[in-house]
Amino acid sequence: MARLILPDARFRVSFLDAVREHVTEDDFSAGALARELREHGEAWRRPEGFARYVEAVRQESAEDGRRPEGFVPHTWYWYVDGDTYLGRIQIRHRLTRWLLDHGGHIGYGVRPGARRRGHATAMLRDVLPYARALGLEEVLVTCDVTNVASRKVIEAVGGEFEDERGGKLRYWIRTGR
Repeated sequence: MARLILPDARFRVSFLDAVREHVTEDDFSAGALARELREHGEAWRRPEGFARYVEAVRQESAEDGRRPEGFVPHTWYWYVDGDTYLGRIQIRHRLTRWLLDHGGHIGYGVRPGARRRGHATAMLRDVLPYARALGLEEVLVTCDVTNVASRKVIEAVGGEFEDERGGKLRYWIRTGR
């Protein structure tokens, strides 16, 4: 059964398979993967390098953790089924002006070979209690105006449309009842 977990080095082989799928499809819509390939891609070839990457990603959630310049603390969760990495979802702990207008609290992606099976909807639904635990009563989730699949995911999880800004549709989702 698929579930959310914190990033874990034991999923290295499946994660790298997913990266190859993204590269083959030229699918870097979220931007995070392209940045990570530049910064860590060479290290991923070795198990110890991948383990360092996983630790670095996990440290990005700490208020004083290392992360790219201008990034707020954020927590990544990987969506896995058995030994298979299916995708990931990120909770940004707070919003900057840019995140309020464009990026939102949550970003997610499913590996190309696992799409159209409900994984994105399940990930978004399942991450809401984690966002609530961070003190977020509601989260902003955005998608490109042209991304019909993501719009349907957000709406399926209860996203309430607020507006469109700069080509992004903005939705708010309550994290608990």
